[in-house]
Order: sequence, then C-alpha cells, then structure tokens
Amino acid sequence: MADFGLSGSASGSSMRAKLVSFAMCFGFAIIAVKAGFVAIAGPEPKTGVARVFDEPVRRADIVDRNGELLATSVDVYSLFADPRAIWDPAEVATGIASVFPDTDIDSLTASLSDRDRAFVWVRRGLTPRQRSAVYDLGLEGLGFREESRRAYPRGTLAGHVLGYAGTDGQGLAGVEYEMDKRLAAGGEPMKLTINSNIQFALEAELAAAAGEYDIEGGAGVVLDARNGEVLGMASWPPIDPNRAHTLSGDDPARLNRAASAVYELGSVFKPLTIAAGLDSGAISPSDRFAVREPIVISGRRITDTHRIAGPATPAEIVSHSSNIGTVKVAIMLGARRQQEILEKLGLFERSPIELAGSASPIVPAKFDDIHAATISYGHGIAVSPIAFATAFSVFANGGEVVDPTIILGSTRARNARRVISAPTAALVTQMLRHAVTDGTGTRAEVAGYRVAGKTGTAEKPVPGGYSRTANMASFASIFPSNSPEYVVLVVLDAPKIGPGRGRTASWNAAPTVGRVIERIAPMLGVEPQFDDYDQRDNPFVRSVADRRSTL
Repeated sequence: MADFGLSGSASGSSMRAKLVSFAMCFGFAIIAVKAGFVAIAGPEPKTGVARVFDEPVRRADIVDRNGELLATSVDVYSLFADPRAIWDPAEVATGIASVFPDTDIDSLTASLSDRDRAFVWVRRGLTPRQRSAVYDLGLEGLGFREESRRAYPRGTLAGHVLGYAGTDGQGLAGVEYEMDKRLAAGGEPMKLTINSNIQFALEAELAAAAGEYDIEGGAGVVLDARNGEVLGMASWPPIDPNRAHTLSGDDPARLNRAASAVYELGSVFKPLTIAAGLDSGAISPSDRFAVREPIVISGRRITDTHRIAGPATPAEIVSHSSNIGTVKVAIMLGARRQQEILEKLGLFERSPIELAGSASPIVPAKFDDIHAATISYGHGIAVSPIAFATAFSVFANGGEVVDPTIILGSTRARNARRVISAPTAALVTQMLRHAVTDGTGTRAEVAGYRVAGKTGTAEKPVPGGYSRTANMASFASIFPSNSPEYVVLVVLDAPKIGPGRGRTASWNAAPTVGRVIERIAPMLGVEPQFDDYDQRDNPFVRSVADRRSTL
C-alpha cells in the first residue's frame, strides 16, 4: 500500500509537471506567433487603424472609344508602423533607410518614438522587391498594407485628358478629377470619345511642330462636328500621369493648353464674322469692299498684312485674310448682332466639356466700336482651343453646334442648336476651301481630302501690350469640304522663323494641320477623291515626308 501510495504520488507529480510544461510551451507558442505577426504585419489594428484598413473599391478603368486601356489600377504595398510595438525607433529607422536611402532618419525616428500613436505611414507604393527587402530586416512593429494605385500604360498618350490620381486614389486632374465619383465607385470601365490612334497622330504632329518651329507651347483638337465627340485633344509639352507627382506646381507640362488656357487666336474668327453678316442679310456674297486703304476706328489704324488689289468680295476677304474688309463687314453687321452670334457659338462662356479646368474666355466689359472691330478678326477676345473648335464646327454641321464631350455615351443633354442657316454654312465652307486652294492656307492642302480652313496669326499679349516678335499661330479646318464632318484645330505658341520661312500661321500651323489630316483621314474612313480635284498644280500638295523637307 505504501509503495502504491508512493507510486501514485509520484505519478500525480509527473502529470502536474507535464501539464505545467504543456501550458508553458503553449504560452510561448502564443507569444512567438504574436511576435512574428508584429514583425511581419504589425500589431492587430485597433479601432482607429481599422478604419484606415477598410478595403477600398477598385477604381474603374478608363478606356478609349475602342476599348483600349488608358488608365487602370494596380496592386502595390505600403509600409506602416505601430510606434507602441517598437522598442528601438532609431534602429528601425536606420534599418528602413538601408532599403530607402532617401529616408530622413531623424524625422522617421521622431515619428516612430511617438507612443501615443497606433499608426504611422512609413512608405507608400512599394514594389514586391522593396517589400521583400523590408521584410528580411526582421524589424519589430512594422506591417504591410496592400493598396490599389493608378497606372497609365500608354504613358503620355492623352495625359492631359486623363489627368491623374493621388496616392489614396482620389482624382486630382483631368477626367480622373471630373469623374472621380463615378470612377471611385468601380464597376465597368469608363469609355472616352478619344480614339487612341487619332490621339497618337495628333500628339506626334504637335511634337514634330514643337521641334520644327521651336514653340513655347501648343494645342490640338480633332472634333466630330456631328455629335460633339472629341476624337483627339493634345497639349504640348506633354505630361505623363505616372510621373505627375514629380512635377513642380508651375511646370508647363501641367497645363492642358487645349482646354485650360485661353488665347487670342486672330484671323480664324473672320469666317464667323462673314457668316454672321451673310446670315443676317447685312451683306451679300456679291458685295465688294474697298480694302486698299487702312481704316481708322476710335483712333486706331487697322491695316492688312496681305494686300488685295481692288475691291474684295466676302470670299476674297476670307481667302486673303483682310482685316480691313472684315471690319467693314462687322460695321454693317452691328455690334449687337455680332455679340449674339458669338454668344450662340458658346464663345462667351467656358466650354462645357467634362474637364474641371475648362477655362472661361476673356471678353471686353462692353462692345464699343474698337472692340467690335478688333474682335471681328480675332483680337481682343481670348478663348480656349476646345471652345473655338466647337464654334468652328458650325461650318461642318450645317449651321448647328453641339456641345463637346469627352465621355462616350454621355447622358448629359447636348442638343444641337442652330446658329446660322445651312445655306450660309455651305457658302462659307466654299470660301474656306478657296482659302486653302488659293489663299493663305495652301500649305494645309492634302490631296484628295478637300481641306477647308483659315489661318490665324495674332500678336502675343505681353505685359503692357503686344509683342512685336512673338505670335499665336493657329489653323482651323474642316474636312472633307464637299461633305464636312470633322474639325481639326492646331494652335502654336510663339513659333520661330526658320530658313526660308515666316512665323505666320500659313508657314507653321497650316502645314501641321495638313499632316494631321493626312494621317487621320484614313482612320476615319474618309475616302480620298480625285475626280474633280482642282489642286494638281499646288506645289504644297506632297507626301508628309516631302512637305517636311521643303517647309
């Protein structure tokens, strides 16, 4: 019995020892697991941190009209810390700096030393390799958060249209900003009206013009006049949305010159004045105007760059770009009717395109005689290129104008509004065609595509007045003139004079538009027609390569 009793007592002690050992092992295992979690993922977030960790909805993609991807969201890692779980903040900061040499160790050490905080962002947007390098450090109190970050696979293509999003996915510019709520809600991709191929051609020719004419900036628009859809919108210098965060606030690449800047565009306004005069009955197509002598309005002397021998018809005023003739038409039209047509064309307000940075025009407080005169040929009023391209579409859409859009299938009301009659639009289109075949726009001609358009050269505003050496050069066009559908506008800021060239629009903006049309017309399915072609002797009708080598 004693042996039994002794044996039972020993057995009980052994059992208790085993239980204690098991409990201790289990406890150490719990501690080890928790320690590993702290080292790898940080401490379990408390209420305040949990809100930061709410799973965000993946931002919707942006695609062009054909479904080509322009903006998407990719998964990245972000590094955070819980200062409460860090024993040596300086050691942790130094370790992180070994992976990210640009780390401010003192600043990070201070942040990691604040034990009143449960959450501190250390670095956002880590690559998998960077995440692995931090993980291998084995530092306490750190964790990783998988996030969604915006990416733009086509780089600068349509960069100003797309805009960009911030670190937390919020839209900061362009469509990303204007349509932020729709994109943030996720779901189906947002389709733009942009055609990537047309956009690429427009950007490429604008870049070529930048190199050839040494411009300070530029803009281009390709518009479907029938429905207001923007097929291409470019600004130079370009912007890569992937790198927008690296640009300074005043970097010129940030400005969308097609929508967010306004310019005095010069003589491209003349067809609008002539159309208003014809449509109102103030003038007729057969009228002739004396344009040899300068005209003085309110003490200001208005002259012509391109002299016309003898009285000029409205068609000759357009094709040879007569300031004097246009002013005389404006006088017969009257300031009130002039204002009415400009207002109907939408030139007195910002373009309603879906871009938050769409700029408001600069117009005079009142239309006195001198303002009415100068605005008739595009001076004294500054508008955005997209606003003017929309107004110019009146000639390509039978006298009607449709508000522009960048969103395909937009439900926004964009009813066409009639500004001038269809016969007037057709008549002015013939004049614009004549301006290309036998006027200031000959370098815009493209064989078979019947380009119609108007040059515009305006002295560039400078503090205290206007520059005598720098111009804003533009060319506004529609094609094909026998059945117009599309508008192409190019604006060049301060093009320089090259060998054998001038700095007016006929030497730079006009040939740039010609090259754009030559590239995009086949993409749009416009068939070239040569059966009644009347420009076989035009020396400027050559291939793209030939024109570039001779201009």
